[in-house]
Amino acid sequence: MAIIIPLAFSSSTTAILNPSPAHRFLVSSRPRPRPRPRTANYCITNIHGFVICCSSSSSSVKEPTSISVISSNRQSYETRKWNLDELLKHLDREPAPGDSNPGKLEREEFEMVAEYGTVPAALWHSFTKRLCNSGNYVAATKVLNWVRKHNLCYSYELMYSIIIHGISKAGRLYEAFLLADELREQGKPLGALTYNALLGACARNDEYEKALNLLSRMRQEGLQPDMVNYSLVIQALTRANADSCVVINLYEDMKSDGFELDAKLFNDLIYACSKAEDASQAMFFLSRMQARGLNPTMATYTHLISGLGQSGRISEAEAIFEEMKGHGFEPKVKTYNALLKGYLKAGHFVEAEGIVSEMERNGVMPNEITYSLLIDAYTTAGRAENVRMLFEKMVMAKLKPTCFIYSRLLATFRDRGEWQKAYKILKEMRITGISPDRHFYNIIIDTFGKHNRLEHAVRAFETMIAEGIQPNDITWNAMIDSHCRAGKHERAMEIFERMQEQGCAPRASTYNILLKSLGEQGKWDDITTTLRKMRSDGLLPNTVTYTTLVDIYSQAGRFHDAVEILEVMRAEGLKPSSSVYCALANAYAQQGMCEQAVNAFKVMETEGIEPNLLMLNLLINAFGVAKRHLEAFSVFEYMKRRGVRPDVVTYTTLMKALIKARKFDQVPDVYKEMSLSGCKPDKKAKGMLRSALRFMKQSSKSE
Repeated sequence: MAIIIPLAFSSSTTAILNPSPAHRFLVSSRPRPRPRPRTANYCITNIHGFVICCSSSSSSVKEPTSISVISSNRQSYETRKWNLDELLKHLDREPAPGDSNPGKLEREEFEMVAEYGTVPAALWHSFTKRLCNSGNYVAATKVLNWVRKHNLCYSYELMYSIIIHGISKAGRLYEAFLLADELREQGKPLGALTYNALLGACARNDEYEKALNLLSRMRQEGLQPDMVNYSLVIQALTRANADSCVVINLYEDMKSDGFELDAKLFNDLIYACSKAEDASQAMFFLSRMQARGLNPTMATYTHLISGLGQSGRISEAEAIFEEMKGHGFEPKVKTYNALLKGYLKAGHFVEAEGIVSEMERNGVMPNEITYSLLIDAYTTAGRAENVRMLFEKMVMAKLKPTCFIYSRLLATFRDRGEWQKAYKILKEMRITGISPDRHFYNIIIDTFGKHNRLEHAVRAFETMIAEGIQPNDITWNAMIDSHCRAGKHERAMEIFERMQEQGCAPRASTYNILLKSLGEQGKWDDITTTLRKMRSDGLLPNTVTYTTLVDIYSQAGRFHDAVEILEVMRAEGLKPSSSVYCALANAYAQQGMCEQAVNAFKVMETEGIEPNLLMLNLLINAFGVAKRHLEAFSVFEYMKRRGVRPDVVTYTTLMKALIKARKFDQVPDVYKEMSLSGCKPDKKAKGMLRSALRFMKQSSKSE
């Protein structure tokens, strides 16, 4: 007899000479005749990548009685020797109701066991993995149960681990733990393989608490966690953006277990702390790493730069960047993007543009992420011209804009009042093969709503639903707000009810929109009812909620109620923000109540809130409405002394104050100062200049 075994499956000569049930290879499923008591001689030969085991009945090596040739390729081996797909068909078959031959299935089962009884363990593992990779977890589980039932594989734990790994990749963590419990119920303690599979499952599904519990259970069962276990837990902490104190506690556990951390574990720890925006702890791990004589990798430096940048520690991020270059690392685009993100978050646009120029000088071309960071930051800052130039540059570089970039481009048009361009962007996206996502639809609905184009907002919402994109709370908020702006308050409440019926829980932002709507309608009792419902839903009013209430009460002239809201806010431990005081000051300004506006400003300063541009513009407007232009210019001078840069609204408000005070001759001087300061006049400023010049011309004619 001869058995030809692929080298991939031959573990040792001993396993061939003394085959165990798991290593036994049979040429045929038919029962062999009982061998006569004789001494068998074995000849083991390696021919063209095969291990050939021959047996003969005499002391000399004769021709083998039978030879089965199987390719060393695992897939071909599986196909030629055993057709495991037939097993799947067998497992899917159930006895038909009223079957006249109930023993048929038992005979078929016996034949299947005879046919597949010699399949090696490695092949069962490979087949199980193939099923999991194709997403057929039910079939993989059936195969596992069938093999275990007939005791056809010596390593069930590996099969369990393969299925747990596959199921967890599909996000079915609960089923993965059920499989592990099933293995434990068989009286077999979980081994390192199963624990690694479960820890990996937790890491992929952001379940770091379960991962920590698994580590604890390992210790209880006498298993010492290894570096792979700890690395998987740290990955779970990182993906879940866990607090850095949890990472530190895990580090202390590793020290207690006597682990000498390697470079990979230190890198994982640094990444976890950086993502948690604990730059100090990330720097501590870097110092410990270097003290052990371990060299940081490019990834370590990149994570540190990112963490420092997001924490606002730009100078230290720059220092780490230079240290990295000093160690011979050439920054890649990911590292440049990490530093760029820090600059943009801090509003350092000049430095951000400088780092992009350095990238290009060093032959590192900006990628889609680079442009996304820049376009997003410039959109938020209201620098529409920069957004347009960056978009054109990206297209020239033959980089395909993403849906996110198109959404930010749309946001710039929204903020500039150019809502008509929304359809142009949508058409361009479809031409380039980019399908709008939920974020894009949220922006386009918000764009139409803010410009009182309700019918377009509704159409965009219906298109989104038709394309199978489910709305989230931001979508519903945009729809409710669009109807409120159009005066369709009852319809807005219907949408609010529909939102809850479809399983989307309202957020505080949803209630803030409703409160504003009720304030505009003067339904003060309903405001109290809505606040009560908000609390019953487990939502506490936030700073935006109180700012909204102060604004609606102030706009209605109910200043007593507005001040009372401020007291309630303080009583609940919330510190009023500048936005709250600005809302109050704005209402005072519109009524020409200058002293009250100034008092709101003074209270804000007393509470340690720095005066911002918006508040100072409101004060200028308050004095302008009251025809007290000299005080308006006093605020303007105060603004410049405090280093607050005036914007186009500041200059326009000053011009309006001068016109109201009939000081037309001073308007051109303000306009000139605005132009010289680098502030580009808008249509409103130009209109005021023309009005002032017209009044001056009429005055000169009358004289």
